[in-house]
Amino acid sequence: MATGSAAAPPLEKTPTVKNVAAKSRALTFFAFFSIYFIWGSTYLAIRYAVETIPPLYTAGFRHLVAGSILLIWALAKGLRPTAKQIRASVVIGIFFFLIGHGTLHWAETRIPSGLASLIIAAEPIWVFLMASAVEKKWRMNAPLLAGVVLGLGGVALLLGHGAVTSSPGMFLGAVAVLVGAISWSAGIIYSRRSHLSGNPLLLSALSLLSGSVLLLTAGTLVGEARGFSFSQVTLRSWLSLAYLIVFGSVIAFTAYNWLLEHYSPTFVATHTYINPVVAVFLGWWLAGEKVTINVAIAAALVILAVFLVDRGMAKLHIDSNSVV
Repeated sequence: MATGSAAAPPLEKTPTVKNVAAKSRALTFFAFFSIYFIWGSTYLAIRYAVETIPPLYTAGFRHLVAGSILLIWALAKGLRPTAKQIRASVVIGIFFFLIGHGTLHWAETRIPSGLASLIIAAEPIWVFLMASAVEKKWRMNAPLLAGVVLGLGGVALLLGHGAVTSSPGMFLGAVAVLVGAISWSAGIIYSRRSHLSGNPLLLSALSLLSGSVLLLTAGTLVGEARGFSFSQVTLRSWLSLAYLIVFGSVIAFTAYNWLLEHYSPTFVATHTYINPVVAVFLGWWLAGEKVTINVAIAAALVILAVFLVDRGMAKLHIDSNSVV
């Protein structure tokens, strides 16, 4: 999500051309630090949050507060939503947050945060495959083909070994993350094809709020409210939830959009290679998550696959622009 990114990407955005050299180096550094480290660390924060807060409620509360903050910000800037934007935000809320984040938060009650990040890291592959199927144009080149094969192999290795044998429920959790990653990819395809225009701040606020309502409703319907009490929530879970809201959603989201205004999308997308590395390292260092040989090989395959798919897509774009 963009993965695994934790905040919603803009639905429709055209980067403006500005003089980056005139901008503060410290601000640029902090923005990249946010999408590299903060987004990578959200996987461990989710694991800690769902220890004592029901998973769908965790995601719902997170997006409710973050979406409210962003909506207040957007309204203060004089932005007002249209009926079409509100309708689209509900669809995005289903793909990105109800299914995408709902399954991730639920799965992290069963699988290590590092494993979840690696499954989600393969998301660009699903985006490419789904976009090709929708457009009925199966353009391919060597980097793309190698990336798809390696990425699918890496995911298969994750699902076929440690996720099955490590502990009860891990396979189901890993499959849930995979479903969520595919749903997030479908949301990206929908947002591109909807051609919905508008300020990314307002659009993301609306989708976060729509997702939060759906998540809280789903959590209540499946019985998360039964037996749950705020008094049972540990300080670590509260701090993790606050971290997800303030840093994972609001700050990292703002940094992400700022970078898209000043740098190429390809350069900004390098966070997809870094996030799983950060997530696996923090899971190992702080939570004692085991990094087996199979997980290490799968991680290398997935990260290399995402790099190759990104390069292959860029080459397709260049080739198509070269055709007169």
